[in-house]
Amino acid sequence: MEFEDADEMRRLCIERLGDAAGRQFASLAKRGFRLEPVGDAEPAGHCRIGGSALLEPGEEWPDYEGIPLSLYAVLDLDELAPWLGDQAPPVRGLLNFFLFDPNLPYEAHQHLKRDSPEACRVVLADPARAVETTAPERATSYPRRPVRAVEVTMLPDCWDVRDEDVEFDEHVHYGAESLILTEFEEMDGNSAEGHRAFGWPGLSHASSVMRREEPQVHLLQLAEDETWSWGEAATQYFTIPAEAYEKGDFTKAENTTRNC
Repeated sequence: MEFEDADEMRRLCIERLGDAAGRQFASLAKRGFRLEPVGDAEPAGHCRIGGSALLEPGEEWPDYEGIPLSLYAVLDLDELAPWLGDQAPPVRGLLNFFLFDPNLPYEAHQHLKRDSPEACRVVLADPARAVETTAPERATSYPRRPVRAVEVTMLPDCWDVRDEDVEFDEHVHYGAESLILTEFEEMDGNSAEGHRAFGWPGLSHASSVMRREEPQVHLLQLAEDETWSWGEAATQYFTIPAEAYEKGDFTKAENTTRNC
C-alpha cells in the first residue's frame, strides 16, 4: 500500500493499530515510486516502459535457450537513487528488465518453462556508454512509453506481513495479516494496479511474491494494461535477494507472475 505523505502514514498506523503495533508497522515502510505516463511532465531520466533496450556496446541481448528475451522496462537509477536514500543499491546506471515473451508460435517454445531463472534477466548499463539497442526479430517489442516516477512511501500489504513484525491479539486475529487486512481494508492493495518501482509490491492475489525464508528487495511491478496481458488480471514482479542487491549484483534478479 502506498502513501503520498510519510507523516500521514505514520499517523494512520498509530491511530488504527495503537501505539506499539502502529510504530512496529510504520517501521516497515520503504520508499518507492509510482510509474505514470509523462503527459506534459518530464520523464524520470531514461525511465520507460517498453521500447528498445539501453545496453553497452558489446553486451549481448539476453536469451533463453537461444530465444531472445523481450525488453519490458528500463529504470534510471541515477534519477531514482536520491529518493531511495540508504535503500538505494550501491551502483548507479540503467536497469534493463527482460522477460521470456517470444514472438513465435507456441509450438516453437512450449518445451521451455517460463518460471526458469533463464526466463528473466535484469541487465545494468552505464548511461554514459549505453546505446539504443533494438530487439532481435524473435523477441516481442512493445511501444516505448517514457514514464515519470512519483515518489511515494510504501507499507507491505497484508500478505507480506509476518506474525513477528507486528504484535496482535491472538484471540481476535489468526495472524498479523488478518490484523492489517482488517484495519487497513480500504488501503490494502491500493498499489496493486499500475506500475511500481522499489518499495513494496502491491498484492491483489492473496499471496506474497517475496520469499519468507530469504530477505528480498522489490525492484519492479508491471500490471496488465492496454499494451500487454499475461492472463486474467495478471501482474509481473521482479525481485532480488537482498544480499545480491546490497552488492549491486542484478544477475540474481527473479520474476514472479501472479494472476487470477
